[in-house]
Amino acid sequence: MPTYDRGRKLWVLLYNVGSDNEGIYTRWENGSNRVVAFVQEDDAIRYAAMLEAQDFPYPQVEVLPEGELEAFCQEAGLETIVVEPDELLLPLEHNMEETAWQPEGAPDVAEGSELSDSELARIRRQLENLF
Repeated sequence: MPTYDRGRKLWVLLYNVGSDNEGIYTRWENGSNRVVAFVQEDDAIRYAAMLEAQDFPYPQVEVLPEGELEAFCQEAGLETIVVEPDELLLPLEHNMEETAWQPEGAPDVAEGSELSDSELARIRRQLENLF
């Protein structure tokens, strides 16, 4: 269990900030989900870019007071990895196939259901517009 400095600020990776579908980046290690928090913003930004290079959605880098992060993790049953300035943390080689959240704007599809042709066409147009 890490020791927390309630006055220190840590940088975390968030998805869909401010929405009902907000999520925080965690790593599955040694049988538990661990929130990755960085002491330096540059390290968090670098890690986010490495995730994107592995085809993971690019997260928003946000600062949180360490005490607030501690309370969140305890309530959610998560552990924390605090990356100090002299440490290098690389993303895992494999990302989870399924997440508890979806990127903003992704259709909420129940497992085994099918999308209508019009819904598929709409999604296809959105994807094509990205290029």
